Amino acid sequence: MDTPNTPSTEPQADIMSELLRNVDRTVHSQIAQMFTGLSPVQAALVYLDWAAHLAISPGKQMEVMWQTLKDMQCACPDLATHTMPFQAVHHDGSTGPISCHPGDKRFQAPAWSQWPFNLYAQSFLIMERAWERATHDVPGVSHKTEDVASFAARNWLDIMAPSNMPWMNPEVLSATVQEGGLNWVRGAMNFADDYQRLVRGLPSAGVDQFKVGENVAITPGKVVFQNDLIELIQYTPTTEKVHAEPILIVPAWIMKYYILDLSPQKSLVKYLVDQGHTVFMISWKNPTSHERDKGMEDYRRDGVMAAIDTVSEILPKRKIHSVGYCLGGTILMIAAATMGRDGDDRLASMSLFAAQGDFTEAGELLLFINESEVNLIEAMMWEQGYLKGGQMAGTFQLLNSNDLIWSRILKEYMLGQRYQPNDLMAWNADTTRMPYRMHSEYLHRLFLHNDLATGRYEVNGHPIWFTDIHVPCFAVGTKTDHVAPWKSVFKLHLLPVDLTFVLTNGGHNAGIVSEPGHPHRSYQIRYRPAGGKYLSPEAWLEQAPQHDGSWWPAWQTWLAEHSSGQVSPPKTGKPGNKKILSDAPGSYVREH
Repeated sequence: MDTPNTPSTEPQADIMSELLRNVDRTVHSQIAQMFTGLSPVQAALVYLDWAAHLAISPGKQMEVMWQTLKDMQCACPDLATHTMPFQAVHHDGSTGPISCHPGDKRFQAPAWSQWPFNLYAQSFLIMERAWERATHDVPGVSHKTEDVASFAARNWLDIMAPSNMPWMNPEVLSATVQEGGLNWVRGAMNFADDYQRLVRGLPSAGVDQFKVGENVAITPGKVVFQNDLIELIQYTPTTEKVHAEPILIVPAWIMKYYILDLSPQKSLVKYLVDQGHTVFMISWKNPTSHERDKGMEDYRRDGVMAAIDTVSEILPKRKIHSVGYCLGGTILMIAAATMGRDGDDRLASMSLFAAQGDFTEAGELLLFINESEVNLIEAMMWEQGYLKGGQMAGTFQLLNSNDLIWSRILKEYMLGQRYQPNDLMAWNADTTRMPYRMHSEYLHRLFLHNDLATGRYEVNGHPIWFTDIHVPCFAVGTKTDHVAPWKSVFKLHLLPVDLTFVLTNGGHNAGIVSEPGHPHRSYQIRYRPAGGKYLSPEAWLEQAPQHDGSWWPAWQTWLAEHSSGQVSPPKTGKPGNKKILSDAPGSYVREH
């Protein structure tokens, strides 16, 4: 007969179970650091799934070979003439060179159209197309596996591109001949400098010329509130009258807030203040192992809601224009839905920049989010107490490896030319950390289980739902966003809210930092009233009017239209509280 566990043995069993779990966590943490957070088990399973299904699909194999032969036939006549204009794209079956994907700049130099470099480039593009076909539409392979296999194949091919081989790249060969090899000497020096900086934990070359509080994040203001998670900055007005409703900006905690307050000509904060708005900004604390147990609820309560409470104390009986960027937009949606559920009507509007609430189509970032990957990331965070900024940066670089990795290697190490960083690049190098508990909850509840878009996300023990948000909404998506694809952001149209949607050119960061006067900027904008008919993203793209220039003025006009008039600028800080903590940009943004 089994003997029931006695009280003295139960704690021992719990301790032993926890010790054994910690053994697994330690092993998984080491694997995660070795493979930069990528799961070798998941990669092997994906490869076996794809390869096995392709092996039993002879029809698919023959289709790939047949289409590849057709590509070779198209390219051969142009190769014979020793020229290859890459600009042409043929959809009617006529002969001609194989064209690059839109945005691919690797073979744009005129020398790539000359023999034998056109042969190298065309052979690579033919191979690239063959692998693209081989990893798509394989019978029996799920869309998720297909996407991962295609992504992996594309990244391996990018490594082998002739533009990355110095003996095949005409630009490198020409520079080597003209400079007598000095480009390689400079490239070796650049590599040695970068390696030293990496080992010593120093910022990238050139970014140290941009200093927070000196030439970036210099819009005048005061820190009017601080807790162990945020500092709240109130910016100094520059106009005699201001719009009655203040603006509260919630940036993502994955970034330093000053992406919205770069150098003065690129600062969204300065632009808004100069247009007569009272602006408040959350500056998140850069967490350490001491904040490992901060969760999503802490970020909502002690972050967004603490800021709203402070703004309401400074400007009582004034509604607030809330603004959320990236993850800041997600936590703002959670806060706004909770406020709507609980009858809190302090928001006048909600503006969302590259922010998602539904994560079913969150782009290529989803390729890195599965139970196996999350388990390794959690183990790494468990050991450290947080996720390092550099550990996230590698994943984002893989999403756009041509521009963020290989083009830099070509320019800096083969051609020996140093990139001249701008303020946006310097901000990008100023990475932050994320607490263990918060990031674990974020990955599980939002990315893996999509609780927020399915009515399962709970706040204070009760579920919240987007339909409790009733304020007008202004949303911005960016065309080439690899982090929050615009079609995912577009899903806000599924909500019965008064919605103005903007699609701007550029990526996740450059599309948002799109100041007036910036060259080559354009956007589309369309209004949909609450309860209006739904348009698909493709139909919206065809019908939304096109405009040249920055979208900032259109948003500012929208804010003014949703304000109740102009008043005298408010005093800084809470009434009766003469203690101002510090000047902007505060202390949290300076933490490394």
